[in-house]
Parts: sequence; structure tokens; C-alpha cells
Amino acid sequence: MLGLLQAAAIVTIVFSVITSLGLEDYRIQLFAHFRLQYLVVSILLLLVFGALRSVPYTLLLVATAGLNAFFILPWYTGGNVAADIPADAARPQLKLLHANVLSSNAAYDRLIALLDDERPDVVFLQEVTPAWVSGLQRIEPDYPYRYLEPLAGNFGIALYSRLPLVSTMHVASPPLGHPTIVTVLEFDGELLTLVSSHPTIPVRRALREARDEQLDSLAELANDLDGNVVLSGDFNATLWDQAYRQLEHRTGLRNVRRGVGLLPTWPTFLPIAMIPIDHVLVSERLQVVAAYTGARIGSDHLPLVVTLSLDPGPCCAAEARDSDL
Repeated sequence: MLGLLQAAAIVTIVFSVITSLGLEDYRIQLFAHFRLQYLVVSILLLLVFGALRSVPYTLLLVATAGLNAFFILPWYTGGNVAADIPADAARPQLKLLHANVLSSNAAYDRLIALLDDERPDVVFLQEVTPAWVSGLQRIEPDYPYRYLEPLAGNFGIALYSRLPLVSTMHVASPPLGHPTIVTVLEFDGELLTLVSSHPTIPVRRALREARDEQLDSLAELANDLDGNVVLSGDFNATLWDQAYRQLEHRTGLRNVRRGVGLLPTWPTFLPIAMIPIDHVLVSERLQVVAAYTGARIGSDHLPLVVTLSLDPGPCCAAEARDSDL
């Protein structure tokens, strides 16, 4: 038994360290997604070896737990600026629901029930097939503004909105041409651009390169947009993936998880291994009122539900104060 515990400790230590080195090998990067699992296992093993009074393993596991905590704990602190807004300064709110519905899933009623419960203003769906479009016809009266691009396979996409759309366009994202939706609507008296996309899963070198290229293209697209921006999707990348971190760095957009927590979304069929690969990122003036995962809808992903408000900005806030005098 001690030998198994030592082997588990060595594996945890090695994978925690090697995935922190920024190595480009796609196989190593696949294991970087499980940072939360490394933290939990290292803490459990630390308790065991501490009880066994094994000083070398205890010290190594303390360092390993600290390394993993370095990546995880910042997501639980700061970031939720809207929490500091006085109640009497409340502004209009926009509720967004993002979900990868799983192309083979036929539990349309479960998603419809979730929409009835959450009542989001805007819904972005991924892995939408023609069957899914037919299965969701019942929501169309509630969501009269739509852009639907169903496809066989895993890269169809759909937008449903209660709010009028100023404009909507399709972008064939490089290098595989997977559809990206770019839509503009009016929110709180200003234009808001929402982008949704679904890069491929990086399980081989060529697919990882394709995913990274699509994320690069999304960064370029977001940087070309004016005003307030929301970027959402199943990016097939966790918060610690190099390509994801470059996306945040290049765009200046922030993940709604900041100050909320990891909110793992995939895979629902193996809860112990769940990781955060579905994302909503927002520009500076968009404040996060709430962010959480929704109920299961029969997919291998959990939905993300996000409520946003718009910071009026220093100049507009000053004008509002002057008008109250």
C-alpha cells in the first residue's frame, strides 16, 4: 500500500511540475487541464504522508499543493466589480446562457425547462444539428430574434434572443471554417457585440494547432470590435492552457469566473475529472452580476449562465450625479 501511495505522489508531483513549464508538446498540454485534480490529490496525499511522518514526501507535496493553488486560488478572489455597486445604483441587466448541447443529445425538453427557469435574454448554443433546431421550435415565440446555423456533426451553432438584433453575421473561422456568430444588439442605451465560437478539440498535434489558430482569429476579431464585447464558447481550453491565456492577454477581455471560481463544465459523465472549458469573457465596462453553471441538459457539458450590467463610466456617472442635483 505504501508503494502505491508513493507512486501516486510521484505521478502527481511530476505532472504538476511538468505542466507548469510552458512546454509546447500537445500531449503535455492535455494534462495541464487537470490543475484542480492535482491540487485535490496533492492535499489528500499530503495529509496521508504527514500522518505517516514521511518528511521528504510531505515537503514535496506541500510544494506541489502550493504550485497548484497558485494557478487556482486567484480565480476565487477579486473580479466581481458589480458586487460593490450600491443597490440604489442598480442598472439594467442582461442574462446570457451559453450551452454546448451535444449533437447526439435528444433531451430537448431539459434545455427548454432550463430556459423556462432561467429566462435568459440571449442564448448561444453549440453542437446544434437540424434535429436540435426542430426540437427547440417551442421556444421560438419567446425568442423571436434568431440566427441558426445547424450542421451535422459537432460544429453547428445557434443564437436565440429576446432582444432585437441590430446586425448578425457569420464568420468562417480559420483554419477549419467552423462557424462563429457575431451579433450586435442594444443594451442599456449602448451597442453590445456578442461573439460565440467553438474551436476543435486538441487531441492531436494538428487539431491543437487548429484550435490555437481559431483562438488567435477570435482574438483578432475581438480586437477589431468597437465598444462593449462579450466573447463566449466552448473553447476546448482551460484557464491554464497557454492558448487561452494568450487570448485573454491579447484582447484584455476578462473571464466572468474571476472572483467567482472555476465553474467546471465538462465532462458531466465523469464529475471527478470535470474541467472549465466553456467560457464567457467580457470587456472592461461590463460588470458581472452573477455567473454559475446551470442544470444538466443531457449534454456532456454544463451550461454557463451569466448576468451582466454596464458600468456607466466616469463621465456618464458624473452626468447622472449632476442630473440628480
